Amino acid sequence: MNRVHAAGDHHHDAEDMAAMMTQEFWEDRYRSAAAIWSGNPNPRLVEQATGLAPGTALDVGSGEGADAIWLAARGWQVTGLDISTVALDRAAQRAAQVGQEIADRITWQQADLLTWSSSTIQPPAVQFDLVSAQFMHLPRGTMQAVHRALAAAVRPGGTLLIVGHHPSDLDSTMARPRVPEMFYTADEIAAELDPTEWEIVVAAAPERAATDPDGRSVMIRDAVLNAVRRR
Repeated sequence: MNRVHAAGDHHHDAEDMAAMMTQEFWEDRYRSAAAIWSGNPNPRLVEQATGLAPGTALDVGSGEGADAIWLAARGWQVTGLDISTVALDRAAQRAAQVGQEIADRITWQQADLLTWSSSTIQPPAVQFDLVSAQFMHLPRGTMQAVHRALAAAVRPGGTLLIVGHHPSDLDSTMARPRVPEMFYTADEIAAELDPTEWEIVVAAAPERAATDPDGRSVMIRDAVLNAVRRR
């Protein structure tokens, strides 16, 4: 689905990663088609957030807006953040098509995660009731810094939801970047969180069905981390 995300769903080797980290790459990718993603919210977001009371949410790597729109339709006040202005414009148009009441609950913001975690372009500390990052894959050091910034944005009692491609997907026929350091397990993310400040609600690798580039049905695993900041 979405993402400011760095490694998308095409096969790229390590030499391609630098290009994929740029705004230009994502602007060009979104311009290449009327729609890049399905238009449906990420299933793990739906699974993990359905029971949460609406509040303020940060959707990191908001892409064409499906997750942000799904949250706003359920009463959340959402900030959708992405590297691509093309994606953000498309997302805003789609939100308006769904309904002005929903569009009014979403603020769209352009940001580059490669500088976001180490610059003044930070999410306000302890502001959000939900911070969601779905399938955002970055170089290991940058990814850890971004995860720290995301965690810092969650207010007490709020939820941090990070979902990514599990390392086992490297052995699947799905089109994945063959760069192992960009994959992670939920336990690895959980280990980055201070246990005195966070309760781990879910740290799992659930399976789901998917279709590979050749049209075959395959089972893949997601790394799913759901943690609540202690009050």
